[in-house]
Amino acid sequence: MNQGAKRSKKSLRPSTPAPLATLWRGQRFAALLKSPAISRRKQLRLAGTGNRGLRFRAARHLPALPPAPLKRPDDLTGKPFFFVTYAQETRRRRTFAIISHPDAGKTTLTEKLLLFSGAIQIAGSVKARKASRHATSDWMEIEKQRGISVASSVMQMAYRDHVINLLDTPGHKDFSEDTYRVLTAVDSALMVIDAANGVEAQTRRLIEVCRQRDTPIITFVNKMDREVREPLDLLDEVERELGMPCVPMTWPVGQGKSFGGIINLRTQAMTVFEAGSERRPQDFETIPLSESAALRARFGSAFDDALESMELAVGASPAWSHEAFLAGRQTPVFFGSGVNNFGVMEVLDALVDLAPPPRPRVSTLIVNRQPQEKTVHPEDAGFAGVVFKVQANMDANHRDRIAFVRVASGKYTPGMKMKVQRTAKELRPTSVVTFMSQRREAVQEAYAGDIIGFTTHGGVQLGDTITDGASLQFTGLPFFAPEMFMTVVLKNPLRAKQLQQGLVQLGEEGAIQVFKPDAGGNMLLGAIGQLQFEVVQHRLKTEYDCDVRLEGCQYTGARWITADDPADLRAFTDAYPMRMAHDAADTLAYLCTSPYDVRLAQERFPKIQFHPLREHAGLALQGSPS
Repeated sequence: MNQGAKRSKKSLRPSTPAPLATLWRGQRFAALLKSPAISRRKQLRLAGTGNRGLRFRAARHLPALPPAPLKRPDDLTGKPFFFVTYAQETRRRRTFAIISHPDAGKTTLTEKLLLFSGAIQIAGSVKARKASRHATSDWMEIEKQRGISVASSVMQMAYRDHVINLLDTPGHKDFSEDTYRVLTAVDSALMVIDAANGVEAQTRRLIEVCRQRDTPIITFVNKMDREVREPLDLLDEVERELGMPCVPMTWPVGQGKSFGGIINLRTQAMTVFEAGSERRPQDFETIPLSESAALRARFGSAFDDALESMELAVGASPAWSHEAFLAGRQTPVFFGSGVNNFGVMEVLDALVDLAPPPRPRVSTLIVNRQPQEKTVHPEDAGFAGVVFKVQANMDANHRDRIAFVRVASGKYTPGMKMKVQRTAKELRPTSVVTFMSQRREAVQEAYAGDIIGFTTHGGVQLGDTITDGASLQFTGLPFFAPEMFMTVVLKNPLRAKQLQQGLVQLGEEGAIQVFKPDAGGNMLLGAIGQLQFEVVQHRLKTEYDCDVRLEGCQYTGARWITADDPADLRAFTDAYPMRMAHDAADTLAYLCTSPYDVRLAQERFPKIQFHPLREHAGLALQGSPS
């Protein structure tokens, strides 16, 4: 009996490769069972063999049923089947960040995009204290209290057969580092501008970051239902600040109380504005521009003024070029009112139609002190990703730490082995998830462009490259020297262990920079702005039960230091023992009380390099010495 069983199993081995054999499931196998080419006896035998036997037996009859046609016949390029599949999946991905100055309406717009894609059923509001439903992306308690975003959040949604990964970023300049890190993980950016204020200070900083990376930018001019500036003036200012021409895709008719709607230049129709946050895109009335008499009768001179200014804007703007947009040399401009759901659907469609799919990334690996560059394409079979964010205590009940990974190539499947390139240690996370802000769903598969996260208990830091074995190293996550310092004083000395844990995790997260003086004493916190200190103090109390007091100190800045010769570095540290400290990535830093300290130290020790910028995880120090 056993020998017969063995012979039976051997006879059922598939004659086709395993990747194709795995395709035969579900409907295809059901069709196989119903095929007249197969005898009733064989059908019964196939139906009673279990999943493994079903898959193998179906593979034997591969010629009888042709494979399901691919969605895009032009993808049949003669390359291996897995390559085509990866290419199809990556082309369906759109990964973008929403950036703006504080209070421009960024988080509100995020809610509306989630609502219209079907990801949520009720849009939350960005209000302080008394809001019954807060914004989905504002999940921290301090965010709900203050009505601001203090940490970036990740949301994945499906729309028009595309997978959209949306990252909401903090607008406040004190949390700009988090935003800079997010911008390294996206392929495009949606810039929100307050129509009353135009381009503001924080928007300029973010624009500069996008321009350095040639990130395509889609512009949304928000709050057109208020008293705002003229659209032509806004376009002129955006062009000056961006350094690239604007191409209007929609145009407003009126503003404030007389706001009548927007003209869609692509569809040559006007969508009529009606206030109300519960309205859906299908509820808005649309009138073709060919019915100009009806539109003039309804909106009067505002319609004629809008047509005139629109013609001027179109005449002064270059013709739309998708290639120029992808290269960061053009930006499409949309008008609307996010809080009233107006003009948002046009932006969502533009993200699908215009925004680029995942792009190739360059890996720079140092071998024998020589950089080796390699271009990693999204459709490559090998899995590769980079940790661009670490968030502590997303689930307060479990004190978890989530590493956010942007997939750069290949495919993730549950249970696969991964390797952290910095430490060369194997990583096999047990629960890998996608995000809807704080809510999570288990990942069955993820392709280039997707954002996945997994729980980590140390061993994974910001900037780490994770692969399925290949030696790669992605760079570009900036870490800026702090401009303000405070000393941490614990009110209850018995909570020292919890304080240590909290500072380590918040430092690794990048919420604040933590420095441990080599000479001993209290830990130092370094930040870009005062609000960072307040947020960290609040989080230490609520998440780690550590009531701390922050006191001023003599230090006003820091520089990371390196030297070609270890002896030179040792001589410098011996000369300034009280100024030495190590940060969360265990990188040596020089603490200074004024800019003159750096200059004097540099004159005394010309062989020491002082760096105002470094890569995360201490991988490389960058920036011109200063």
